[in-house]
Amino acid sequence: MAAWQGEHAAARADEALMDFAGRPRIARAAVLAAVFVCAACGLVYELALVALGSYLIGDTVGQASIVLGVMVFAMGVGALAAKPFQHRAASAFAAIELLLALLGGLSVLGLYAAFAWLDLYAPALIGTAFVLGVLIGAEIPLLMVLLQRIREQSAGSAVADLFAADYVGALLGGLAFPFLLLPVFGQLRGALVVGAVNAAAGVILVFTVFRPAMSRRAKIGLGAGSVVVALSLGYAYAVAYDFEVNARQELYRDPIVHAERSRYQEIVLTESVPIVSGGVADTRLFLNGDLQFSSVDEYRYHEALVHPVMAGVRGDVLVLGGGDGLALREVLAYPSVTSATLVELDPAVVALARTRPEIRALNRDSFEDPRVRVVEADAFAWLRSAASRYDAVVVDMPDPDETATAKLYSVEFYTLVRNVLDEGASMVVQAGSPYFAPKSFWCIEATIRAAGFGTTPYHVDVPSFGDWGFVLAAPDAPGPALRTEPPATPRFLSPSVLAAGAVFPPDRGPVDVKVSTLLSPHVLEYVRSEWRSY
Repeated sequence: MAAWQGEHAAARADEALMDFAGRPRIARAAVLAAVFVCAACGLVYELALVALGSYLIGDTVGQASIVLGVMVFAMGVGALAAKPFQHRAASAFAAIELLLALLGGLSVLGLYAAFAWLDLYAPALIGTAFVLGVLIGAEIPLLMVLLQRIREQSAGSAVADLFAADYVGALLGGLAFPFLLLPVFGQLRGALVVGAVNAAAGVILVFTVFRPAMSRRAKIGLGAGSVVVALSLGYAYAVAYDFEVNARQELYRDPIVHAERSRYQEIVLTESVPIVSGGVADTRLFLNGDLQFSSVDEYRYHEALVHPVMAGVRGDVLVLGGGDGLALREVLAYPSVTSATLVELDPAVVALARTRPEIRALNRDSFEDPRVRVVEADAFAWLRSAASRYDAVVVDMPDPDETATAKLYSVEFYTLVRNVLDEGASMVVQAGSPYFAPKSFWCIEATIRAAGFGTTPYHVDVPSFGDWGFVLAAPDAPGPALRTEPPATPRFLSPSVLAAGAVFPPDRGPVDVKVSTLLSPHVLEYVRSEWRSY
């Protein structure tokens, strides 16, 4: 009986499509255009989940592997699940597109809420990727049925036409996400816009080409569903900004005074309100949720980072990273400095440090010093073609907790730094916490040695970070002596404090670790395993 009903429904659909007998090319073009648009939307959903995970978690490779693996598996499930609906392919396809548009459009918003308020990001990500994958996988079989109903052709030709449109559409989605949707709409609203496009593509196709083949009940149901999806996406678009502000604030202890998402990362500046009269406000900079400095004690970190490498006469100084200008402030305190070159990947960080009064007060307008030259570039790529030589290099990079930053803690990177050091020059590297992440710290030290440096590790207490370590290094020499010759009395770093910093307790002394390279970023493995416990 069920088989007869399916055959009868297909026969009625074929009869209804006789209106297109004189223009099958237009109908086929409409179906292939829908394939094109749906493929673009599907890839954007995937990329949006990967990008959100990289912003919130920082593990780009891991997030991509989870999302793509789960979604590809789920697409297979969805293709099988679509079999019972082939006799009502048009209405089933429209219903799937409406559901996909609603869930895909709201996916970023929902996952951000799960991260900010519920602490359920990982299971929510897997569940979302699976559901979206099932819906995306169900599209192709139904579209294949619709394509064949317009004009019967060999299976090979139909598959070729369908997948050609699908793959080209995926290319469009892949390019539109980073170059159009993110810059123009942002991540939350960008997903909602794609959801609206997705819904429109499915509904327009069905109600123009396949409308005669649908029952009155199906038309009413799809019309009502379209209204619900449109209203839901429209409302979410209207409240997206307020939602993002509230969700972001949930992640930070202090009030947010500035937030932006640059091409490379999320930048957040917070400032505490002193509880008692005369209290000190605490300004903090976060990049992708990781604390970069606290105004209360940043001088401890930057004095310990810069002053040991500046001992002696240092004319030309190179700062890699440090876009907040705080390490630059310490460098420029030396009258012997004739030039200071700062290489920073994200121009938005430098712009913030140049314009925000809170940061300008901390860095003492270091970027306005005529000795300073700012280069907006990836440090690794810039070093490969650098022709100048420097008397001191300060490496103030973010922690190697993702693939993009792990390369800045590799043998290859330190070898490139070595090539720009002048005779008698030295380098200092911020190396994380020898207390909270000892394997990571000693991996960085071992990696610097493997690049041909003599090393002197040391550590100091920075209350906002805890016990924090650095490595002073000089090429082809034993570990350089720890000493300071500051032009003025530092607030924190004294000869006795520095000497004490060279002493490591037995439970945090050197350990047997692997050297980190581009192809084997062991420092990334150590950072993830150690910091996961805190």
